[in-house]
Amino acid sequence: MTESFRKSVNKELEALRTEGRLRVLPETGKRSKASIESGGRCLLNLSSNDYLGIGDEEQLRSEYLLAFNPENNGDRFCMTSSSSRLLTGNHRLYGELEERLAAWYGREAALVFNSGYHANTGILPALSTRHDLILCDKLSHASIIDGCRIADAAFKRYRHLDYSHLEELLDGAHAKYRQVFIVTESVFSMDGDLADLQKLCELRQRYGAFLIVDEAHGAGTFGSEGKGLCEETGLTGSIDIIVGTFGKAFASAGAYGVMDGMIRDYLVNTMRPLIFTTALPPVILGWSMQVLEHQRTMGEKRCNLHFLAGRLRKALEKKGMQTAGESQIVPVIMGGNQKTVRASAVLQKAGFLALPVRPPTVPENTARIRFSLRADIGWEDICGIPEILHQVSENGEQAGNNNVAVQQINSFQ
Repeated sequence: MTESFRKSVNKELEALRTEGRLRVLPETGKRSKASIESGGRCLLNLSSNDYLGIGDEEQLRSEYLLAFNPENNGDRFCMTSSSSRLLTGNHRLYGELEERLAAWYGREAALVFNSGYHANTGILPALSTRHDLILCDKLSHASIIDGCRIADAAFKRYRHLDYSHLEELLDGAHAKYRQVFIVTESVFSMDGDLADLQKLCELRQRYGAFLIVDEAHGAGTFGSEGKGLCEETGLTGSIDIIVGTFGKAFASAGAYGVMDGMIRDYLVNTMRPLIFTTALPPVILGWSMQVLEHQRTMGEKRCNLHFLAGRLRKALEKKGMQTAGESQIVPVIMGGNQKTVRASAVLQKAGFLALPVRPPTVPENTARIRFSLRADIGWEDICGIPEILHQVSENGEQAGNNNVAVQQINSFQ
């Protein structure tokens, strides 16, 4: 590399460090129930997306591993596919899983992807052309934004949850393009707030739009069977493509989309992240089928999850903290980067792993602690958090020495 390039990279890293934005890869270890080993200590894990606690269910995992019988179904436990789906990687479990997903949602077809990022960076570029327009909620996940940018279509962002603004864009554009695509998250990952799916479906119908809803944080956490916010609102049949992930509440790996059969066939032939990616290992596909069935019975856990989230929000607001959302994701807006990093450190001293989220992931001056709650904990496990954050906000660095923090450390060791 040239010396000028080296200096430029170093300068940017130093700027990130000065601004409190420098990221490092945190090393984690053993997981047990709702706890995780980090920095040599066992902490309550409030930064994963294992919303139902399935990933820490040792009995479920043991049952899956004990089912291994090389003579009968050894291919089910193959650790690699070594090929794309269009070559030799399309194991029979792909078909079984996709059939189950389609039947579960009451839709014509489903397609399994390697990840939610693959889905979101592949679907729109495959479906749209330069004769089309994509309209995207401004706070949609980075993977959705990347997919919009990769696509050849024109791309505009409507103000977050502002459906009057979306309708203005639709009204002025729908006759100018071959197809207008609307894309949104259902549960927004950074604020934990919810899209108005009813309104979006009305606009889809009125303007002939193609609606894509990413249920990454809704699948497993909303709906009586865990199909997401689309199930909760009774709209699973009114959305063109529903994207879900196995890597969050379902505690596996990969993602999926449910859709019409024609759209599935078209994606198989045009979606580059599907065509040119090594397929998922069969052992993952089998696990996804098992956890998919298991979570359907976890309605009570979902109720507990939302009860905890509501109670935590109220307690934080009572302490004067700024929060947002109406889901299992509870952000606490701290503002500055350094203050947010300090708050996370204090929480870790108190036994909680709750990591900071900073720009550019979120807008400037809205750095936050993002609590990803879990259905396998109780209020008594997290009731000390509002007071800890209140003291951080009031007293700065001195908050790390408060009695509440010491009590919480003792209770989670």
